[in-house]
Amino acid sequence: MTATQFDITPEERASPSAFIKRQLFGGAPVTLRANVNLQGQTAVVTGSNTGIGLECARQFLDLGLSRLIIAVRNVPSGEIARKLLLEGRSPREHQIDVWKVDLSRYDSIQSFVKQCETLDRLDIFVHNAGVSKGKFELNPITGHEESVQINHLSSALLSILMLPVIKERNPSDRPGKLVIVSSETASWSKFKEREMTPLLPTFDKPETFNQGEYGTRYWTSKLLGQFFITVLVKHVPPSTVVINMCNPGMCYGSSLMRDFAGTFSGFMIGIFFRVFGYSPSKGARSLTDAACNHGPESHGIYIEDGKLQPMAPLVYSSQETQTMEKVWTETLEELRFAGVHEIIKRLGNSDAN
Repeated sequence: MTATQFDITPEERASPSAFIKRQLFGGAPVTLRANVNLQGQTAVVTGSNTGIGLECARQFLDLGLSRLIIAVRNVPSGEIARKLLLEGRSPREHQIDVWKVDLSRYDSIQSFVKQCETLDRLDIFVHNAGVSKGKFELNPITGHEESVQINHLSSALLSILMLPVIKERNPSDRPGKLVIVSSETASWSKFKEREMTPLLPTFDKPETFNQGEYGTRYWTSKLLGQFFITVLVKHVPPSTVVINMCNPGMCYGSSLMRDFAGTFSGFMIGIFFRVFGYSPSKGARSLTDAACNHGPESHGIYIEDGKLQPMAPLVYSSQETQTMEKVWTETLEELRFAGVHEIIKRLGNSDAN
């Protein structure tokens, strides 16, 4: 899809004034039970023990969802969320399970996907978990910088491995949904590293982290995700699985900024979030909307305030086609051990490169 098909240009949407306007007056519409009935359906929501993930899970249950999988790194925290979600509900009508997935470990992701294969059906998969790191940290297992590891590489692995699971548990005339929580901050990334080849190892060097500007690594990690999904949907048709992205907006009450807790920066960020941020419930409406109110027309598209909207301007730049392919190729090569090339070839009708 080209930028001209939207009611706003990528550059206009990425402007500071547009961001403030959305935060003050925007937000996805409330999805009503009168219009959407999830009875009999199963959904998985990662990072659903707190914040927008928890509220998305709550909204799914309010829409009649029969089975919910709370996918979290910390199982005891997930159990607390389970009890909160069951308050005022009948366990006979809503089965809620807590399953472990640690996005910092590839083996944990693979084990989690194996567990998902035991489900009789899987209608909706919402990938919400992510991190914003305040300082440079390398993943002790993969050797990659943690923001890129969790927000991009692990997200890509989880998404690809879940595609056949979702496909096989839905009828061909009603494909399941994979909703990936993106961010408008992808539009703010200057992506200074994009000229480097190979690209991904560049992020593992401490001198490239944030480059003196708060949050830029998080922004770039989200941009990498938009690049990757843009190519992925060219290989996986919407008749297989509908893959879309959504922007919950800036929300307070989330654990995303936990690395900044107890710092002066964290204090100032907290004030800004409280003044301009959405509540977790309002932000979660975007996830629920993307999962319930948009079909094949949203395949590979970014959804914001209930509408199909453009992604970061760099995604549409003809000058960045090579960069996008570099992100795609290097990411698949990193994940080759998990058979991602074969999965994509099997699901689509084109070569995965």
